[in-house]
Amino acid sequence: MDGRKLEYKGVEALKEIERLTLKAGEVQEQILREILTQNKNTEYLKKYINEKDLSITEFMRCVPVTIYEAIFPYIERIANGDESSLITGHPVTEMLCSSGTSGGEPKITPSIAEDLDRRTFLYNLIMPIINQYVPNLDEGKAMFLYFVKAEMSTPCGLPARTVLTSYYKSKHFKCRSHDRWNDLTSPDQTILCTDTAQSMYCQILSGLIQRQQVLRLGAVFASAFLRAISFLECNWKILTEDIRTGHLNNSITDPNCRSCMTTLLSSPNPTLADELVKVCSEKCWKGILCKIWPRAKYIEAVVTGSMAQYVPALDYYSDGKLPLVCTMYASSECYFGVNLRPFCDPKDVAFTILPNMGYFEFIPLGHNGTLLMDFDEKKQVPNEKLVDLVHVKLGCFYELVITTFAGLYRYRIGDVVQVVGFYNKAPQFRFICRRNVVLSIDTEKTSEEDLHRAITMAKKLLEPHDALLLEYTSYPDTSSLPGHYVLYWEIQILHNNSNNNKYFSVIEECCNVIEEELDYVYRRCRTNDRSVGPLEIRVVEGGTFDLLMDLFIAQGASINQYKTPRCVKSKKALKLLKSRVLASFFSTRDPKWAPKMC
Repeated sequence: MDGRKLEYKGVEALKEIERLTLKAGEVQEQILREILTQNKNTEYLKKYINEKDLSITEFMRCVPVTIYEAIFPYIERIANGDESSLITGHPVTEMLCSSGTSGGEPKITPSIAEDLDRRTFLYNLIMPIINQYVPNLDEGKAMFLYFVKAEMSTPCGLPARTVLTSYYKSKHFKCRSHDRWNDLTSPDQTILCTDTAQSMYCQILSGLIQRQQVLRLGAVFASAFLRAISFLECNWKILTEDIRTGHLNNSITDPNCRSCMTTLLSSPNPTLADELVKVCSEKCWKGILCKIWPRAKYIEAVVTGSMAQYVPALDYYSDGKLPLVCTMYASSECYFGVNLRPFCDPKDVAFTILPNMGYFEFIPLGHNGTLLMDFDEKKQVPNEKLVDLVHVKLGCFYELVITTFAGLYRYRIGDVVQVVGFYNKAPQFRFICRRNVVLSIDTEKTSEEDLHRAITMAKKLLEPHDALLLEYTSYPDTSSLPGHYVLYWEIQILHNNSNNNKYFSVIEECCNVIEEELDYVYRRCRTNDRSVGPLEIRVVEGGTFDLLMDLFIAQGASINQYKTPRCVKSKKALKLLKSRVLASFFSTRDPKWAPKMC
């Protein structure tokens, strides 16, 4: 596709954003009407509304707000081969696996063919938006590190995979026309390699070979991009030797990777190898990204929510010279919107909801800047409590509820957001947190309930040693890569004797037990993806949690309502906890994990 056609498409994309946001209310009503028309004969909707009475008014009155457990029986029937119209009027083409869950297994939700069209539509908006801020991006390439995960299948043979794997394996990605504004350094074969280590090696090598052409760096998540930097730090000598000799390392055994990389490594390049060795052999890697890729203009990655903890590390490796760009807001169940100010400070990132992506409603969670942390998903939400997209209010907090073409109706997505502005008639939201999530390093999401259940199992090991776990808290330590969970435990000895520390011998096993009890996604990240490091327990001196309470009360907390935070983010609180550590222990083995049929 030539440059003039691409520029025209970019202008048209921006016009479409204007049209959608100017008519947000009308578009939302149209989308809901289309969903109800398409799915009017489904078993789920018939349970609540007579087909003759099916209307937006009746939908609002009769269809309840729901959670995953309520719709799972329908999903399970689809996974087992039930071909009747259970929740959607279109054939289900695949199941999408969520990145995190609090139920011990990955959640799977149905997807239909046209969902890929909607996701592609949103992807195609990104570069027209960015081109308004950074010119001439068509004069170079993007070193974006993309990865797929191995697929599973449902009992009836439907593919079960992550939403990104679904997109990269689709014709929308593999058969895309050449686009100078989206020219990647990574050959498609390296992205589609399911061996993460081989994929990482080849994609980084591709980026090094084309270093002078790279204008953009990034990955989907900030954590993945930092893992790539850590990988480069450990393997730059081998990578540069490949460049020097023009031969791919024998550790790369994937035939498709070897084939495409052999083409890139067409001849020895000792000059480039020497340049890279000079840069990578420096003791301090501060600003290393700008030294290796001197023409890079920004880093693109998700840096909101739990990924915000990686902003300082990204700034370190770029020496603060590369803006961090967060472009879009999406989940496995639905894609939501885009960041119209992609070069804003990460803490100010806000997403404009695109009203054609699904039907959106919101559960009020607070106003006037106050978030009411009432996230009990088992508590039924009255229908009349919900607010539609165009009637949310500035400054207020909400939990997001979606209705989709693929058969999710008034489904609680689990995201807490705040309205921070409007673009035309479409609200702009700041992502606040996941409901009930207290710990997250990569794509896993550990809730307070999950953490408590795991610790309850582990602390039983202390009982034979006359020891009692009095209090605990946690925090995600991302000071090294990969990051890992840190738990602070205060333990009381029940009987005074000369060997009060004898319980130390079982703390390592407590770490192991906790990891075994954490959910499927955590165990996958630890054992298979290696994106989360071994869990650590730090035993603190007696009285530490009394001092922690004093600290929070001194900062304004109410002594009558104080509860020990199960995840600590305050720098002062972390400093206090670290100052009172008696000993540290790490898990000594990987938790058990194996791919499961959905």
